[in-house]
Amino acid sequence: MISVLILTRDEEKNLPRCLESVRWSDDVVVFDSFSKDHTVDLARAGGARVYQHAFLGYGEQREAARTGVAYRHRWVLAVDADETVEADLVPEIESIARAGEGPPWVYRLRRKEYFWGRWLRHAGLYPSWFLRFFRPERVRYGARAVHEYPEFEGPAGELRGHLAHHGFHKGLSDWLHKHARYAEMEAEENLKTLSTGGIPWRDGLAFRDPVKRRRLMKELSWRAPCRPTLRFLYMYVLRRGFLDGWPGLTYCRLLSQYEYLVTLKMKESARRARGLTI
Repeated sequence: MISVLILTRDEEKNLPRCLESVRWSDDVVVFDSFSKDHTVDLARAGGARVYQHAFLGYGEQREAARTGVAYRHRWVLAVDADETVEADLVPEIESIARAGEGPPWVYRLRRKEYFWGRWLRHAGLYPSWFLRFFRPERVRYGARAVHEYPEFEGPAGELRGHLAHHGFHKGLSDWLHKHARYAEMEAEENLKTLSTGGIPWRDGLAFRDPVKRRRLMKELSWRAPCRPTLRFLYMYVLRRGFLDGWPGLTYCRLLSQYEYLVTLKMKESARRARGLTI
C-alpha cells in the first residue's frame, strides 16, 4: 500500500531501529551512498531492496531516489535512517493511500527531536514541518547540497502523526563531524542564495507553507549580526528551551555553535573568492 524510502550512508548503528519501525510496509527501499560499513548487509537482512548511487548532494540524492527507483506502490514515505515512524502515523497514511486519488498528493508531518532520551518539545522547535509523504511524480528536488526543499504544485496536506528523530544515537562525535560537513555545504548554499537576491520579501511574506516560511526566516537570519547568539536566545529563551532541562540547554548551545561554524565558513569562502588569505 505504501513504499518506504530510507537514504543511507554508513548507518549501521541507526538502520536496524529505523527498519523495525517500518515493518508494516511490504516495500522498503534503502537508497545508499556506497556505505563502507555494514549498512547494505543490514538492509538486505531486514528485507529491504537496496539501490546505490554516488552522493553529490542531498537534493540530487533525493531526486535520484525519486526518479530512479521502481516503487511498488503509488505513495512513498521518506524516512531518514536516524528517524523512526511513530505508531500513530501508520493508520493515518494508510487511510490516505487507500482513498486513492488526491489532491493533496503531498503531505507534511512533524518530527520530534530526541536528545539524551528526552523529547525536546521546546528546544527542538516543535512543531517543525517536513514534506515526507507524497506521490513521487508530484514532487521534485532541486540540486541543493543540504537542507533540500521539495517543489510541488497544488495544496499540501498536514498529518497528525509524527516521526521521531534520534540525531545523537551514534554519539556526540558523529553529530559534530556530520554538522561540520553540513556547515560547509550550508555556507556555500547561503552564499549562492545571497548572490542571487534570495527570496523576494513580497512573495516570502505571502507563503502559507510553513516549510517555505521557515526557509524565508532562515534566509533573513543570514543577514543578522550576532547570528549564533540570536539563535541561542531564540531557542532557549523565546521558544522556552530552558523547560527541557539540561538536555535543552546543551542542544541549544550545540545549535548555536553550528550557526557560528556556518558563519565562519561563509566568511572563509567570501575571502577566498576575493583572493584574500585565510
